[in-house]
Amino acid sequence: MASPPAVPRLPPHDPRTPALSVVDMHTGGEPLRIVLAGCPEVVGPTLLAKRRYMRQHLDHVRRRLMFEPRGHRDMYGAVLVPSELPDAHLGVLFLHNEGYSSMCGHAVLALGRFALDFGLVPAPPAGAREALVNIHCPCGLVAAFVECEGGRSGGPVRFHSVPAFALATDLLVDVPGHGKVVVDIAYGGAFYAFVSAEKLGLDVCSTKTRDLVDAASAVTEAVKAQFKINHPDSEDLAFLYGTILTDGKDTYSEEPTTNICVFADEQVDRSPTGSGVTARIALQYHKGLLELNQTRAFKSSATGSVFTGKAVREVKCGDFKAVIVEVSGQAHYTGTASFIVEDDDPLRDGFLLK
Repeated sequence: MASPPAVPRLPPHDPRTPALSVVDMHTGGEPLRIVLAGCPEVVGPTLLAKRRYMRQHLDHVRRRLMFEPRGHRDMYGAVLVPSELPDAHLGVLFLHNEGYSSMCGHAVLALGRFALDFGLVPAPPAGAREALVNIHCPCGLVAAFVECEGGRSGGPVRFHSVPAFALATDLLVDVPGHGKVVVDIAYGGAFYAFVSAEKLGLDVCSTKTRDLVDAASAVTEAVKAQFKINHPDSEDLAFLYGTILTDGKDTYSEEPTTNICVFADEQVDRSPTGSGVTARIALQYHKGLLELNQTRAFKSSATGSVFTGKAVREVKCGDFKAVIVEVSGQAHYTGTASFIVEDDDPLRDGFLLK
């Protein structure tokens, strides 16, 4: 039996379609597939324009990487693009099973490590224990701080969010199958509805994931139908991304509070959700349940992984009183891959099972 070649080579594929090379990571169990090469140029004068261009002209890239057989319905991805902001080290477009997010905290935590390790930012000075990575997300500029040693990443990453605020509190929504439910809506780079699972007759820690997903999705659809989301900076940001079911423990405690985030097309976040933690901190601060620089721990009911968060300073976002939130978590590398397409493959652009 012949030995395999020492240097890996690509299998037969359509030469007109470049291979998509990726680095895979996860943060608290939530995957991130970062595109290294093979994505056509994403055109546009601003990051939001690039996001629209990719949705309209390059959505096959998202489907090939996120969907089966190369991915799965809960896969998450990132395409790196140039930014128009002078202070940004890189721009990023976030990919999921339904489309393109405005913010992703778990991805920012992973991209901080990636940007340092792959030379996308200047090497930190000798002896530095932390490196700054400015990441331009569709919601705005997010500063990531990467623990490092000898110029390489290691340990947790933290980021400072865009202005986060409570949009609506104690909103009464008619949820089919559950009746009138009180929800809060807050923004942490993306908008989320928040509701205690107990109000839906569920336990975020013990109820089957499928039942949590069904309930959260029902809340999301009800809020979309009954409440208009608006953002003072851009209509591109004015949409409800998903619903986060919590254990109801919003009053400050040194013990972690547990939640699960269901976003996009019933996609389940394995991590505590970085932008969700941002929004939940803003909501708790708005309600007077947290003080500045008071750290809370947030636990994923899916994996048990933990992020920490705290409001670090007050700011304004339009007419809203807002806060900048610091979120911290640990990302890990899981591998690399090159994905190809054969020209006679009827499933070349992927598929999803419900």
